[in-house]
Parts: sequence; structure tokens; C-alpha cells
Amino acid sequence: MTSPSAPADAVPKAKPAAAGTATSTAASTPPVADPGAIPVDWTQWLFPGPRRSFSEAEIERSGLKTWSSAIDCYVMSNVLVLVLVFYTMLPRHLAHVILIGGLAMASVALGVSRWLWRQPTRTRFNGATLALSVLMVLFTLGMTKAGFREEARDLLPFVAGGMTLTVSSWWFLTLYRTQQLGARLAELDAQDERIAMAQRLATAQIQPHFLFNTLASLQHWVDTRDDRAGPMLRSLTRYLRATLPMFEQDRLPLVQELQIVRSYLDIMQARLGQRLSWSLDTDETAQAAIDGASLPPGTLLTLAENAITHGIEPSLRGGHIAVRVKVLDGGLRLEVQDGGQGLPPGACEGLGLANTRERLKAQFGTRATLGLEPGSPDAPGCLAWVQVPAA
Repeated sequence: MTSPSAPADAVPKAKPAAAGTATSTAASTPPVADPGAIPVDWTQWLFPGPRRSFSEAEIERSGLKTWSSAIDCYVMSNVLVLVLVFYTMLPRHLAHVILIGGLAMASVALGVSRWLWRQPTRTRFNGATLALSVLMVLFTLGMTKAGFREEARDLLPFVAGGMTLTVSSWWFLTLYRTQQLGARLAELDAQDERIAMAQRLATAQIQPHFLFNTLASLQHWVDTRDDRAGPMLRSLTRYLRATLPMFEQDRLPLVQELQIVRSYLDIMQARLGQRLSWSLDTDETAQAAIDGASLPPGTLLTLAENAITHGIEPSLRGGHIAVRVKVLDGGLRLEVQDGGQGLPPGACEGLGLANTRERLKAQFGTRATLGLEPGSPDAPGCLAWVQVPAA
């Protein structure tokens, strides 16, 4: 009976390959690695422990240096409970020795654990393991030579078990500590990267309308041959020369920041004319602190821009802007006070001040503060100030 499949002559017969050909083909084909195979680190059998090590600066930066005393209490209480539970099962003449020896071994193991916690390296782990092995061997040999051969043989299972438990605990502690420090440092690196990116984005706050309006005024004055075009162009050039490089910096010397504010106020005074007057005052005692101080770029400029935008420009009569730098409570206080229309009722902090506050916090922590104070009926306007520690 024939098969219902294709006829026999439709299926070509395979030619048998020569043995030499098959051998050469198999030999020339490289073995394919299994992508799911887990690589075996043979060095861990001879020198176990984590490969990564941390410097003192990295451990200090992680903020995870403290060894909790609760660990000591937990371990010692568990050792005491285990010894008391098995006390009745121990040989009578060895019960006290095992009790005292177990507590002593736990104390030594905790001391080594604190040592590994401070610097979790495979060298320290293997050194501690080797030292413990030598100590146990010397203890057993000492008992044997002292005539306690039977007692040493009875204690050998307890010594071996305690040593295995101790070394395993050290191994897990070293690996856990390494992973803890690595994860914390990676988290801090990511946080620093986010802060640096936020600082760069917050620094880029040259307002487009300020540049466009300034260039429009400059073009008009050039076309009409106004004498104000030259000073305006020089002030704008100084301003751009000072502000454009600051986008690449996380900190800017206060001296440069003050120069940027001067150029900005020169430009705005040229644009607003008699509606704006300004002054910059620094204490004689503050000059040395100014030379060594630095700020997040654009800190003082943001306060000056807000004083112009929200204080002077909306006011028909204009006003005066006073920039002051003085020493107060051991730090530097930077003030920008305008005589404009003042804070409207229900005013809230804008994006510029919020970014400035965050950048101050990133650089100085809680040592820097920023505040806004409304003016009085006799002296309308607003006072914005920043308090930073001296260099």
C-alpha cells in the first residue's frame, strides 16, 4: 500500500557524506554559547567576597557609617537563648565552658562585624576568616596538649558549627553592606545629576522679552541717531559677555554677579529713562567677604529683574532700586529694594524665586534663606533679600 504523500521519486535521496568531510565540518563549527547560562566566577571559591571596595570619602558621603547598637543586643540575646535552650543537652562538665565560650565568640564576632561594616572588602573578610580558623585550631590543639583530649573531641562539633555560622554571617554582612553602599552612592549620583540639570535649566533665565525690547530700543536709537545708543550697546555687550558663560557654571563669584546686575540696571535705566534710578552700596567690612563669596548664577540678577518687572515697570511714576550687600550675623546679606508699586494683595512666589530658592538650598542647605518683605505706607515698594554664609 502506497503512502498518500508525494511519490517516492519526488523525494531526492541524500548522498552519504564522507567521514572526513563530516569531521572537518564539525570541527570548523564553533560552539554556540548558551545565552541563558550564568557565568561562574571561580575566584569566589578561593577568595570569596565582593569585588568592589569603597574609599573613606565614599563611605562618608553615603551617610551610612553608624553601626546600630541594636544589632549587638539582638545577636547577644539570641546566642544566650540558644545556649540556654541546649544547656540541658550539653555534657555536664562542658556546659559552663560552652556557655562562656559561646558568649565570648559572639563578642569577638560582633567586633569583627563592626570592623567589616566600616570597610566591607573581600580582603578584610578573608583575613578575618583565616584568623578565626587559626584561632580555633590553636584552641583545639591547646586543649589536646593540656590533657583535655576527650573534652576537645566533644567540643569539636560545637566549635565547627559556631565557626561556620560566624563566617557565613560575616559573608552575608559584607555582601549586604557592599550592596547598601553601592545603592546609596548610585542614588546620590543620580540626585546630584538631577540637581545639576535643574541648576543649568534654572540658570538660563535671560528673559527673551528683555533682550527683544532692548534690541528694539537700540535699533530705534541707532536709526534716529540718538546719543543713548552707544552707552546702551556697551552695557548690553558687558551684560551678554558676563551672562552667557555663566550657563556652564554651578557657582558664580559674587563680584561677577554684581557686575552683571550693574550692566542690567544700566540697560534698564537707559530704556526707562527718568522713571528708574538705582544705586549699589556695599559695606566696607563686607568687601573681603564679597571677594571670596560665590552664589548660584543669576541669584541677585533674579531679584533685580523681579524688582523691575513687578515693581518699577507697572508704576507710572517709576521708582528707585537700591542694591545693598552687607555683613549680618556672620554671613552676607544681599538686598534688592525697589520703590515701585509694591506687592499686590495675595501675591505668591513665582518661578524665578522658586528656582533661586532651590538652587540656594542645593548649594548651602539650610544655611541660606531668601525672603520678600512688603514696603510701608510711607515707603512703598518691596524688599527682596538673600542671606548666605560667608566664604
